[in-house]
Amino acid sequence: MNSHLKFDFHTHHFRCGHARANIRDYIEAAIEKGLDMIGISDHSPYFASEKDQLHPGIAMAKSTFPEYVKEVLQLKEEYKGKIDVLLGVESDYFTDHIDVYRKYFDGYPFDYIIGSVHFVDGVSIFKKKRWDGLTEKERVRTKEAYYELIQQSASCGVFQILGHIDAMKGFYPDFSSIETDVVDRTLKIIAEHDVAIEINTSGKTKDCGGWYPADEILERALYHGVKVTFGSDAHDPERVGDDFELVKAKLKEIGFKEWAYFREKKRYLTTL
Repeated sequence: MNSHLKFDFHTHHFRCGHARANIRDYIEAAIEKGLDMIGISDHSPYFASEKDQLHPGIAMAKSTFPEYVKEVLQLKEEYKGKIDVLLGVESDYFTDHIDVYRKYFDGYPFDYIIGSVHFVDGVSIFKKKRWDGLTEKERVRTKEAYYELIQQSASCGVFQILGHIDAMKGFYPDFSSIETDVVDRTLKIIAEHDVAIEINTSGKTKDCGGWYPADEILERALYHGVKVTFGSDAHDPERVGDDFELVKAKLKEIGFKEWAYFREKKRYLTTL
């Protein structure tokens, strides 16, 4: 077990269409912040779509995916000895298309793959209006549908990290107080499949104003033996490593002793 590594596994860049700057800028920012490892994890293309770039403002084109991988691998070599550059990707989880994604990903030497649920019942989790006029029962059903997808993403065998597991609260802070035991059930499944969850500090830039996931979810994660890791979800180099030390302190306070880092899809642990 390595002790006290500093890392950030969740960063984006210009190819996804809604982040600023080049991959190199994120690596340089990571060096400046004293990180030991920087993971590059831009949004995967919509591989199941017939279009090359289904949503230009959301994810990269299928045709640019090989050059993305190539660039990260070149920079990994170039920065050897200065910082560990890791090849990652943030992938949407779509139940019907997971095998298509799996096939694409198997062709490349990923260090890790982040699985994120961004759509529930075909609607973006960040669409605030989706909650308008829902009864309490319907709100519970929506929350449970979200976590059922996260459960499936944990057990599909494609991902090493699950992204922002309560991001549905992003523009709807009341999400956290919808009562159901589905979160607990989900954490249990995540632990059984030995997938890590990230503490993602981009939640502070949304209406909910806090990290993903909330502290009480982290407390339950510790109880269930879920491994945790760190991702800023930076869409700007200035946010690389954002709140790393604060997250570390919070995890220690909750009772965590270690967190996870990745290489070649293998998980390792480092002391907090």
